[in-house]
Amino acid sequence: MATSSSRDFDLDVAEIIEEAYERCGLEVRTGYDAKSARRSMNLMFADWANRGLNLWTVTQATQSLTSGTATYTFTSNFTDLLDVVIRDSNSTDFSITRISRSEYLNIPNKTSTGRPSQFFYDRQITPTINLWPTPDSSDFTLVYYFVNRIQDADTLQNTTDAPFRFLPCMVAGLAYYTSLKKAPERTQLLKVVYEEEFQRAADEDEDRVSLKLQPSIQYLRST
Repeated sequence: MATSSSRDFDLDVAEIIEEAYERCGLEVRTGYDAKSARRSMNLMFADWANRGLNLWTVTQATQSLTSGTATYTFTSNFTDLLDVVIRDSNSTDFSITRISRSEYLNIPNKTSTGRPSQFFYDRQITPTINLWPTPDSSDFTLVYYFVNRIQDADTLQNTTDAPFRFLPCMVAGLAYYTSLKKAPERTQLLKVVYEEEFQRAADEDEDRVSLKLQPSIQYLRST
């Protein structure tokens, strides 16, 4: 039996909106309907950022450090900062510990210099990272992974900034958001479907790591 040999199925923004409206028993009739749906989709993406890590948005970047400068500014598309290391001129990476606002505030001498070993990530609209000690050399590089903001759903012809496995969740979520405004009698059912689809996608969107079992110290002492 012949098969398609095709693996490029995707939905653009207009098709996602159309599918969501159909689940609400509606049709997209006006330009305002489409505009309202795009707004709901972008609000849904903001909700996804609040629900936890989306692996496809994790990006690696670097920041050259300047001797005597402790604070560096990131762009507003940062959702969170993940793993961070300090790389020296020999391409050797050194771990650096994330500390809280309170811990950073209570460092007695913030003008100390050396290879940074701690950082405070200040999650403002335009976030910053504060290093301690202050770099004593311009040969250091900050190497880090950060969570990038999901791209907006803008023109109807564009596809979305999400992997294929999130399409069912995206359609279900937009149907739920649309029902809040246009089909409240379906909201409860659509919310259940959305949460189930999101959980399936989120469960799949995890790092695959080897399982390592380590006996407890108490067990070792008793054997």
